[in-house]
Amino acid sequence: MNLDEQVSAALAHLNNHASDALLRDMPTRYGIHTANAIGVSMADMKVLAAQLGRNHPLAEALWATGLYEARIVASMVDEPERVTPEQMERWCQDFDNWGICDTVCFHLFDRTPHAWIKVEQWAAQPDEFVKRAAFALLWALARHDRDATDEQFNAALELVEREATDERPLVKKSVSMALRSIGKRNPGLHSAALAVAGRLAEAPDGSARWIGRAARRDLALESGRRALDS
Repeated sequence: MNLDEQVSAALAHLNNHASDALLRDMPTRYGIHTANAIGVSMADMKVLAAQLGRNHPLAEALWATGLYEARIVASMVDEPERVTPEQMERWCQDFDNWGICDTVCFHLFDRTPHAWIKVEQWAAQPDEFVKRAAFALLWALARHDRDATDEQFNAALELVEREATDERPLVKKSVSMALRSIGKRNPGLHSAALAVAGRLAEAPDGSARWIGRAARRDLALESGRRALDS
């Protein structure tokens, strides 16, 4: 099939697995607000992505449809080594809900060679979903980047502390998860993240306190798990 036929087939598959009930649940149950969705489960989207295989042109074409589910699949079939910084910027500007933001960061952007640069760049941006992407990407890197150094994550902790005063729920939740995930990489980063969490927990700003206290509780539990495993 040519590219247009591949896109048509993928969209047909999605439409065949669409559910009105799931579409209704997206904003109310999952907090995913988007005007362009049809209600397909993540499991069905993963099946389609596996059938399609890695295909950069197809990923770009699926993204261009604007359909939420097609864009989720696009993040799963794109080839990380072919993703450019310009593409990352373009896709990031299209983020309009946490579901697409986090899925792209966890399935694609964190595997590109530009991920760390984008964390630093996006963390300073005022747009809600761009900043969410910065810390969702950092969260993903903490989980997936086996080659990253402690120095990289220690520098990232400075971004966490700097941006912890952002009171928007979608931003502060991603900042919190990034902090917790960094602290779970190894004992040294656990201590560093716990120190940041402690300072934030005592900060005058409400968002910083919320992030710090939540992270401190989670990292304290991690300390207990490490002790049991030792």
